[in-house]
Amino acid sequence: MLRYTLMRLGIFAGCLVVVWGLVYSGVAPRGLGDSNGMWVVLLALVISAPISFVVLRKERDRASVQIVQKVDRVKANLEANRSQEDDAADESAGAQGQASSQAS
Repeated sequence: MLRYTLMRLGIFAGCLVVVWGLVYSGVAPRGLGDSNGMWVVLLALVISAPISFVVLRKERDRASVQIVQKVDRVKANLEANRSQEDDAADESAGAQGQASSQAS
């Protein structure tokens, strides 16, 4: 997951540098007034999103599999803990029932 995130940030940083160069060389339009920095960042985001979607498809699938495995493992652990709690509650209820029947 960290690898995918770093690769996405790398693609964004590359697009940011390219867009910044195009804007300051006059090839791409500048933002209005003082919004030039925001314009460069937004344009880089818009350009890097589809590039990341296409280029990082395999890495995204790999990260998705890891997340699904982790979620399944957590669900299994929760279910195991829940069944242990149910078993312990059943045992304590059974012990209390035996103690009350022996006291009578």
